[in-house]
Amino acid sequence: MSFDQRVYAWRGHFPAPTLATGSLAGLRLGVKDLFHIAGLPTGAGNPDWLASHPLPQQTSPIVFDLLQAGAELVGKTQTDELAYSLNGLNIHYGAPLNPQCPDRLPGGSSSGSAVAVAAGEIDIGLGTDTGGSIRVPASYNGLFGIRTTHGLLSREHMVPLAPLFDTVGWMTADGTLLEAVGKVLLPQDLPQWPTGPLRVGVIEPEIQGFSLWTEDHEAWLTHQMGLSVFKRLSLSADWLARASQCFRTLQGRAIWQTHGQWISERQPHFAPDIRARFDWCSQLTPAQEREAQIERLALQVEIQDWFEGVDLLLLPTTPGPAPLLGADATWMDNYRSQLMGLTAPAGLAGLPQIHLPVLSVAGAPAGVSLLGQAGFDRALLELAAHLDRAASLRIAQVML
Repeated sequence: MSFDQRVYAWRGHFPAPTLATGSLAGLRLGVKDLFHIAGLPTGAGNPDWLASHPLPQQTSPIVFDLLQAGAELVGKTQTDELAYSLNGLNIHYGAPLNPQCPDRLPGGSSSGSAVAVAAGEIDIGLGTDTGGSIRVPASYNGLFGIRTTHGLLSREHMVPLAPLFDTVGWMTADGTLLEAVGKVLLPQDLPQWPTGPLRVGVIEPEIQGFSLWTEDHEAWLTHQMGLSVFKRLSLSADWLARASQCFRTLQGRAIWQTHGQWISERQPHFAPDIRARFDWCSQLTPAQEREAQIERLALQVEIQDWFEGVDLLLLPTTPGPAPLLGADATWMDNYRSQLMGLTAPAGLAGLPQIHLPVLSVAGAPAGVSLLGQAGFDRALLELAAHLDRAASLRIAQVML
């Protein structure tokens, strides 16, 4: 093929309704290969899925709205198999190269969209986020990325992973464009924070006896955020493990209910680690699901309490920079559990979360997330754009 198959599932000219004067006119769009586009195949990162599903006859309303706003479709971007991974590795098509640090993982499952934005090949990377598939690759590739409030945007004409948690999201290289996309896709009547100074809470997760909220995070908060911290919350390793296990169980049951019949009948070829996850899903019981549902309700109450007295929360998006390629499998399993402890709260409570690419650790991108209450997507986007513009202004003043 004439394009990088690790990044794109399809690339070329697609005759779509575009608006030359729309708010996204001239901006290049990459669409994760889960969203249906009439006349183009949807492969979901797996050749057996591609071969066993008909050519879509309808287009995702999310894609349609972006095209109507003037965005120009560059291609469909690769995803981890059926979106069930956070690594960005695909046994069938290869691993997209992380442009920021080629020796590290690109992150998944919206891997192709993230890499294409980071490489400057597209401006808007459309993706999905179930357990972190926007937030993680945004962190690994130094991008802005939003996971929207669960259920706020249409998931019609899109391959699901676990509908209980699936959300639509997108990634960009700057906060202003992240917000511009939100103005196209999000409802107009979403809530805003009260006027006056924003009240910020900081979540300090602890893993293996040390806090993931580091001196670098604190320095960014002190010198660049320009907001007052009203309270700090410490999350123990036990709490993170509890949230991770609850999320994984409910997600696993939803995945098997969604794809179990196709997997059992088709016997598709999966990468060994992804096959192992699907096998694990198949063994989960209704009793385990009921226990996890009860646990989720308790966790949702605790998460809601985090917002008492504050408008939004800050937390590390990932445990650190992207893992190195070829990392030990046992280490990666432990890392994945830690990572999902951080991404689980937004999923369990259906909350919006935005990654800000504001840090570099060991020479690789990392950052901070803004976590808001359900429906405050526009408010978070406005803040992310403001912070990005303020940071750019400070850099320009220093250069002068």
